[in-house]
Amino acid sequence: MILLANQRWLSASFFVFFFTWGIFLPYWTGWLTIEKGLTVSQASLIMGIGMVARALSTFMVFPVLTRKSSLRAVIKWLSILSLLLVVFYIPDTPVWSLAAITILFSAVYPMILPAVESGATLLMQSERIHYGKSRSFGSIGYTIALLLVGAATSIWSEQAILYLMIAGLIVTVVFAMKNAPAVLDSIPEQTSAAVEQTKLRTLFQTKGFLTITILAVLLQGAHAAYYSFGFIYLDDLGVSGLWIGVILNVAVLFEILFFRLSDRLLANTKISTMFLIAAIGSTVRWIAVYLFPFTAVFVFTQVLHAVSFGIAHYAFIQYISTRLPKQQIASAQGMYAAFAMSLSTAFLTIPAGYLYDISPGLAFLGMAVCTIPAIFIVLFTRRKLAY
Repeated sequence: MILLANQRWLSASFFVFFFTWGIFLPYWTGWLTIEKGLTVSQASLIMGIGMVARALSTFMVFPVLTRKSSLRAVIKWLSILSLLLVVFYIPDTPVWSLAAITILFSAVYPMILPAVESGATLLMQSERIHYGKSRSFGSIGYTIALLLVGAATSIWSEQAILYLMIAGLIVTVVFAMKNAPAVLDSIPEQTSAAVEQTKLRTLFQTKGFLTITILAVLLQGAHAAYYSFGFIYLDDLGVSGLWIGVILNVAVLFEILFFRLSDRLLANTKISTMFLIAAIGSTVRWIAVYLFPFTAVFVFTQVLHAVSFGIAHYAFIQYISTRLPKQQIASAQGMYAAFAMSLSTAFLTIPAGYLYDISPGLAFLGMAVCTIPAIFIVLFTRRKLAY
């Protein structure tokens, strides 16, 4: 009964966070330009600085918070602070004020994700929670947010984006106030040995961790062209706005299906094999987009999102849940969120933009510069590191 309750808690946690993430990630830049009157260059610069702030906070601040407080307390206070910050968007404010709010919000709010992921990893270690089953609810929340924002903005205006975000964060705060699994209430030991284990030096001394992190950075960063130019690419192919939304959601739907089945499909699969499948699938995905610039082919490659993103993400989570002690989990999640999910994408977006100006397909082909080395890294290290 406790196992079932904890599984439901984790599923709900992923759902409520990714619902707000489905508002913030794809729509916030557009909302700043349409509703707050910023130019595209101003909004892009502010969001870019915010992405750097997000990477720094998840890498440096988040591990410190988890050493001082329980994960439940971290999730609760980050949720409250995020809600307070987003409320400051309501009044009309000058550009410098909008920039300050956005950078602060970008530094605080995304830390909720590694906190929830750390909780998931602890539950996997202590109670054999099915990660994929709960993580699929995050993808469902993201999809619902995309559809709801589309409907709300067509009925009212883009200002609905802000109010949906506020409503989503209110739900997040209310949920964070409720009872959480007991393992999330524990405060980390403050003995010298326990503190030493949380340090990055000790983390990188763990066999295989550096290799796993490099693979995660390469494979998640390889989505930079897709995240930044997928919409524009389909528009260049002559796809209508309505169908672009449908096509982009194909990837999320297959991501949901994968996470629902992942615990069964990959139960006896080695972590190195998962990364190898992800690297090969990602390489095929981006080369196919380059070679065959047709809408039907792009739709087919959307199915491979379950491989290029889903399997790579699942492999990293499996590694840290099976190979790392609980004292190192938060630091590992912070590194993953900072480098694999933030900085790698940010940095690779710049050269992808130059390639896109030359030829749209080249931006996607350029991502193979990350995925092909990942294949060889797995092949050359899997036996030595036994992962």
